[in-house]
Amino acid sequence: MRGAARSEPVRPPARPCRVPPSAAERAERGSAAPAAPRGGAHPAAPTRRERERATERGRGGGGATPSFYNTRREGRFCLLPLHFLRSGLARAGLGSGAHTWAAPRRAGEAPVGPAGPGQGGTVSSPAGFTERLPAWGALRGEDDWDDIPPSSALEVISEEEAVQIIAEPLLPIQSSTLRDYVDHSETLAKLVHLGVDLSQVEKRQKAGQLLLTLDFEKDVKKILLFLKDVGVEDNQLGPFLTKNPYILGEDLEALETRVAYLKSKKFGKSEIAQMVSRAPYLLLFSVERLDNRLGFFKNELGLSVKKTKDLVIRLPRLLTGKIEPVKENLQVCQIELGFQRNEIQQIVCKTPKILTASKKRLKQTFDYLHNVMGIPHHMLTRFPQVFNSKLLRIRERHMFLAFLGRAQYDPAQPSYISLDQLVSLPDEVFCAEIAKASMQDFENFLKTL
Repeated sequence: MRGAARSEPVRPPARPCRVPPSAAERAERGSAAPAAPRGGAHPAAPTRRERERATERGRGGGGATPSFYNTRREGRFCLLPLHFLRSGLARAGLGSGAHTWAAPRRAGEAPVGPAGPGQGGTVSSPAGFTERLPAWGALRGEDDWDDIPPSSALEVISEEEAVQIIAEPLLPIQSSTLRDYVDHSETLAKLVHLGVDLSQVEKRQKAGQLLLTLDFEKDVKKILLFLKDVGVEDNQLGPFLTKNPYILGEDLEALETRVAYLKSKKFGKSEIAQMVSRAPYLLLFSVERLDNRLGFFKNELGLSVKKTKDLVIRLPRLLTGKIEPVKENLQVCQIELGFQRNEIQQIVCKTPKILTASKKRLKQTFDYLHNVMGIPHHMLTRFPQVFNSKLLRIRERHMFLAFLGRAQYDPAQPSYISLDQLVSLPDEVFCAEIAKASMQDFENFLKTL
């Protein structure tokens, strides 16, 4: 092929093609048809009808006449848009300066030399219309090799590579247990290390969903540090969070406000730590509710501030539990059992659990002590711990003492037996010191009941 010598070999496409000239180009050059290329390296020129069809298409579209390349395939011509071929050259790597392809030239045209390094390649149509291809670096980015797409999922790999692929288990969308999420959640894993029993946590309403939404560093860590500052021991953090996982979703400022309120009521740091440990839900209640609950016990029982504080320290769940059972038990003690207001105050201060005890059990125990054993109200007021004992234990020991003739509960009489000794001592000590009998005799008597 004639033309200027090229500095490096040209890599033409597998099927070279030509572009038919438009009507405007033919008018400018005064030529009705392009000249055929010299040599046998290029396919024959299109027929007259094909050139006319291409010209009519260019006129009908309006604006600039599109350029086409003609390619011969199995003895037939096809028309390809220039931008289609240009994108194919870029993908094939022929758009760089090192691989510039020049289209065949018409006779008398100026030769087109190779593009310089890093410059776009030049493509000339036979009618003199020159198109410059963008450089490979501009298309891909010379330094942007990290953007190379990953391998296709359909890529064939060897058996050795397939064996080395480790497929991680999928995270279940829905599950009835937190165990399925422990390996995927840093929060759950660290809570398990602290001693939290997730099997108990997941039984609590919406507790599992709460833990899955928390971030350990952002949400959980600050609450743990707060609990340690309050006084919860390290070995108690796990059991504490098992009973009350909801505290992990509380606002830290609100928790600090509630602790500050307890301090304002003259509760010491050790007393607050004891209350929080024994009543894990204590800090979930607002300052208003805590204040109302303390005021209720103070006014309802007629207690002083100090006695009210001692009462809730001994049984802090009085501040977190329901108030209705407490009101019902106070009415039972006053109306059905016949205790006076001052006697109820003494009983409650010595045995706070009587406020949360079962009403049925409370009435059955009182009936046996008062009506069967003959214990008066003032004696029951002095030893209210007897209401915390099982009725069966009281009945068995009283009947054994009555069998031996030693059932004497009047402090003014000899061989007096206090109610505390009756219910608190173990069986061996009770038989040896109170009943003055052997353990075998007591067991034989129980067989007769």
